[in-house]
Amino acid sequence: MGRPGRGLVIALVGYGLIAGLLLAIEGAGLVAPHDSWPTLSDMIRRIAHHAAGRWILFGLWLWLGWHLFVRGWHFFLRA
Repeated sequence: MGRPGRGLVIALVGYGLIAGLLLAIEGAGLVAPHDSWPTLSDMIRRIAHHAAGRWILFGLWLWLGWHLFVRGWHFFLRA
């Protein structure tokens, strides 16, 4: 078995890489001419233009919120 905190370190490095990638995409979209590289808000706006896209984004938002904030919690009034 590995060290107890190793999984946490791997998760934090992974989240840092994902955040860095998203910031790099956004920076490239803001620096490049507007027609050549879309920003994240341009991509979301294009997806949310259609009703099905809005439902998909809503489902992804619920899924992400559940997995980041709710899963693993214990009800605070339970003994």
